[in-house]
Amino acid sequence: MRHFWLLTSLIILFSTPAFAQKTVKIGGTVTDENGNPIELATIRLEGTAIGTVSNLKGRYSLKFESRDSVTVIFSMLGYQTRKRKLVRPQGNISLNITLPPMNFELGEVSVTERRRQTGTIQQIETKQNRLAPDASGGSIEAVIATQAGVSSNNELSSQYNVRGGSFDENMVYVNGIEIYRPLLIRSGQQEGLSFINPDMVQSVGFSTGGYEAKYGDKMSSVLDITYKKPERLEGSASVSLLGASAYVGIATKKLTWTNGIRYKTNQYLLGTLDTKGEYDPRYIDYQTYLNWTPSKRWEVGVIGNISENRYNFQPEDRYTRFGTLSNVREFKVYFEGQEKDLFRTLFGTAYATYRLNEQNSLTLQASAFHTKEQETYDITGQYWLNSLDSGTQVDGTTNEEETAETIGVGTYMEHARNYLTAEVQSYSITGRHLLKSHSLQWGAEFKRERIKDRMREWEMRDSAGYSMPQTSEGPELFYTLRSRNETDSKRYGFYLQDTYRFRSTAGLFTLTAGIRGSYWDWNKEFIFSPRASLALIPAFNEKFTLRVAAGVYYQAPFYKEFRDTTQVDGIATVSLNRDIRSQRSLHFVAGGDYNFRAMDRPFRFSMEVYYKALSNLIPYNIDNVRISYYGRNLSKGYATGIDMKLFGEFVPGTDSWLSFSLMKTEEKINGQWLPRPTDQRYRLSLYFTDYFPGSRKWKMNLKGTLAGGLPFGPPHSGREAAVFRTSPYRRVDIGMSRCIIDRSERENQRGIRSLWLGVDIFNLLNISNVNSYYWVTDTRNNQFAVPNYLTSRQINVRLLLDF
Repeated sequence: MRHFWLLTSLIILFSTPAFAQKTVKIGGTVTDENGNPIELATIRLEGTAIGTVSNLKGRYSLKFESRDSVTVIFSMLGYQTRKRKLVRPQGNISLNITLPPMNFELGEVSVTERRRQTGTIQQIETKQNRLAPDASGGSIEAVIATQAGVSSNNELSSQYNVRGGSFDENMVYVNGIEIYRPLLIRSGQQEGLSFINPDMVQSVGFSTGGYEAKYGDKMSSVLDITYKKPERLEGSASVSLLGASAYVGIATKKLTWTNGIRYKTNQYLLGTLDTKGEYDPRYIDYQTYLNWTPSKRWEVGVIGNISENRYNFQPEDRYTRFGTLSNVREFKVYFEGQEKDLFRTLFGTAYATYRLNEQNSLTLQASAFHTKEQETYDITGQYWLNSLDSGTQVDGTTNEEETAETIGVGTYMEHARNYLTAEVQSYSITGRHLLKSHSLQWGAEFKRERIKDRMREWEMRDSAGYSMPQTSEGPELFYTLRSRNETDSKRYGFYLQDTYRFRSTAGLFTLTAGIRGSYWDWNKEFIFSPRASLALIPAFNEKFTLRVAAGVYYQAPFYKEFRDTTQVDGIATVSLNRDIRSQRSLHFVAGGDYNFRAMDRPFRFSMEVYYKALSNLIPYNIDNVRISYYGRNLSKGYATGIDMKLFGEFVPGTDSWLSFSLMKTEEKINGQWLPRPTDQRYRLSLYFTDYFPGSRKWKMNLKGTLAGGLPFGPPHSGREAAVFRTSPYRRVDIGMSRCIIDRSERENQRGIRSLWLGVDIFNLLNISNVNSYYWVTDTRNNQFAVPNYLTSRQINVRLLLDF
């Protein structure tokens, strides 16, 4: 009986609240030294698998069973780890923590280190690249062209290809609005300034594939630009042999206003081309961004742009050598005539954002794009095609004199009167909602597109006394085209996507899934695009980030794609194809990042493999930067490859990277598999920054590219004739900069903050890269592809001022 009462007493004693195991709940906010919330910070109990992560506002909540003592660990890559020991914790405990930054300088890498790329958009820091040598005049696109999976073989152009796609397959957004470029441009010389003003840029996001549903209907890439909101009065100015720019930013408590003006002339650079003459290119634009925040709930903004690109050219003569060491050809041309081009664009957008609370917001946005373009030229050229014989052995000696045999003499005339106007109006509503671990986004959009073109082109060739082509009824023009068309169409679109972050024993997951749909009344087509991506920061090693993505992506036709060209009686006529369908690409992407430290400095190695299944393709040819489409869905194809990039501080306090890509893309036309015009099998890009030993006032920037050749064939012929490949693209640019004034480290500094003087050497190795080819015929009707070389070695001087 005594044992029974003893056992009963023990049961009652251990069942009382004083001895029961209690559940403890801790919660709070993780912030940095400035009080800003830190997203995705890890909170875990030492020695256990119990843990969680902070949400978008830095808040967290964690439950566990009470014990004698508990050590809570707060960590985040790029910040110092903090520990808090709790002795016999009970009930609900509020525990806020501040994480100081790491003791080492992360520089530009800090953005990537603090914010892992858990989606398909990578953040690219461009501030330190302002001193980099760039023949296109300091564009954001020049930085994009050095990324893995991106190709650009023309230093005079800001256009680029991504993973086997064309120039037209890349989307560009500025503050959420899609940007358009002039449509008639056919060469880098005409192109001038890109829309993006680098002085006004706050952040740059870029995706080479597998991007989210909120981005529109194109097949290759997304460049997502956000313009800055200055915190105080600031400005900059630059001048070089390629042009000048000025920027001013104004800030008050509720208002920010940025203004940028740019002027560019590459007359100095074009002087290195084989074709000599009077180049008079003038490009100018003005941009403004006004943001007003009258209250915590409202935000109103306006962006405006005025751009005018003028390209005037009077050619005089041309001298080009090409061929092999044993078979040298010489091409001489004497010109008459001129070319006058004008591309004038206007762009404006206004938006209003209403924040219902911290978790919910709505944005109304309206924009308009207008372009008026004209391309006119009448150029006559008289040419000689010679075969050179040099270094002939005579009696055992070498004859250094060259002898020339004329194998082709002729005249050609080129004429164009091309006029185009286009207008795109866009209206949209978007929403964003934060629900614990979810970030929900949605949007609906209406667009109206009106395009009118009047085009007339022809070319006549006369070789060795007879006109070509020659028919039984007499001579015909070598090439002629007429186009007189108008379109007025409407597009409707919507998207819905969710980003869900959760943690399991495997690690931290980020799942983004969404759908996108759109309807175009021109061809009565509705397209539907499901897209999803998943990222994992594994628990076994938080230095890794693993990603997979898949989705359906459409290339909705826009003007050039549905221009169907037919030839009747020797005249090519353009009609608009109402039966056109959107090109489709299925993306499958897998890859990841590995963050590590070497030489006590941060580095990141990234790798992605991809496969794109292509269908309903509209074949096209490329001449310089002009794309000529077939105007019909005639083929299917694929693109597959691997992209690798090593990024880090090879030199302390600077950013450098090395990227390497392997890729293959083909399409099937009329039962035959052919390489696509962008089938560049390999590409190696280097961007390297260094300081002089013992001095931070001297800075060196080096850009290098080695890329495989592209397919090409005779002009105005089918893709089946593109059986040749250009020579590899090889180019090295180097820039040396000297800091004359440096007050950037001083707080509340007024006046001049920094002044840099720089010297660039473009095409340091003076390699003759081929841009395109001009085809001529000799007296035996043999065709020769005369290379059109890009710019040779040239020196540029620049001055950069910040205040």
